[in-house]
Amino acid sequence: MFNITIKYFGFLKHIPLLPHLFDSFMKISILFSNKHTLDYIDEIENEVLSWNNTTVHLHKFGGIQFDVNKKEIGHIHSNGILDILFSREIKTQLIKQGKATEHHTIKNSGWITLHIKTDEDKITAIQLLRDSYSRKFTSPSPL
Repeated sequence: MFNITIKYFGFLKHIPLLPHLFDSFMKISILFSNKHTLDYIDEIENEVLSWNNTTVHLHKFGGIQFDVNKKEIGHIHSNGILDILFSREIKTQLIKQGKATEHHTIKNSGWITLHIKTDEDKITAIQLLRDSYSRKFTSPSPL
């Protein structure tokens, strides 16, 4: 349902609060179909928030966004889809290693997607977010 909605009704994401309403609907649906996904998201959020200078807030298209020093390191939609932006080279490596897939909508970019459904996926998600965090946190800040 998520992919169909994004494909045919993605233009609606620009209507204020609609992505958050849709994300809430997904969260309710996941609660009944795979409650473990919500537990994994909570565990990931707790882990990321334990890292220095990280914050969490609502993502503009639903779900939660993780930032370090006001730079996004990734976001998770309530159906367990994690999206992270890497360079295209790193994206290619991650896909070849089977750690991620092409982003569910933005194909020609560095964005990757991971569907969090198992404990192993949760561990991979934390590793990917940690890698993104390290790249953002160690980047020199502009003067």
